[in-house]
Amino acid sequence: MTTTAGLRLRAPANRLDRRAITWWRLTSLIDVILLLTLLSAAWWWWTGARDWIAPIWIAALVLGVGRVIVMPLVRYHVHRWETTDESVYASSGWVLRQWRIAPISRIQTVDTTRGPIQQALGLSTLVVTTASAVGPIKIEGMTVETAMDVAAELSRLASLDEGDAT
Repeated sequence: MTTTAGLRLRAPANRLDRRAITWWRLTSLIDVILLLTLLSAAWWWWTGARDWIAPIWIAALVLGVGRVIVMPLVRYHVHRWETTDESVYASSGWVLRQWRIAPISRIQTVDTTRGPIQQALGLSTLVVTTASAVGPIKIEGMTVETAMDVAAELSRLASLDEGDAT
């Protein structure tokens, strides 16, 4: 299938670094611990609500463990990226999946970001901002070196295009 811009719809070729699984697990674990802590505090101080907070706490624990174990593996198999001289391809998600293609001519900025856990694991997120109302393309879980190389290459390719990125 081909889009109106002549770009061929296909799966991106590159996987993320395997350390992305650890990153997603750690961030999910932090979220689950925070939720369980808030529910525990509510159970402790709000004695009248203990009957309904306890089942919610148990459900949050079960779903949280599933999220910490399953979600990172699913995301690792779904998340892919690729750049060519014509476009940036990215697929992401685990429940709701997204597949984005952005022509190089539409690129406005290319950035890299690294949170504290990503820094500890040597990972980075490539953020490609385009002239799109949907928002930027984010490729999370790349090695720092790969993200910097891809950012430099996309910036170079975008500067060669004579369009105005709109």
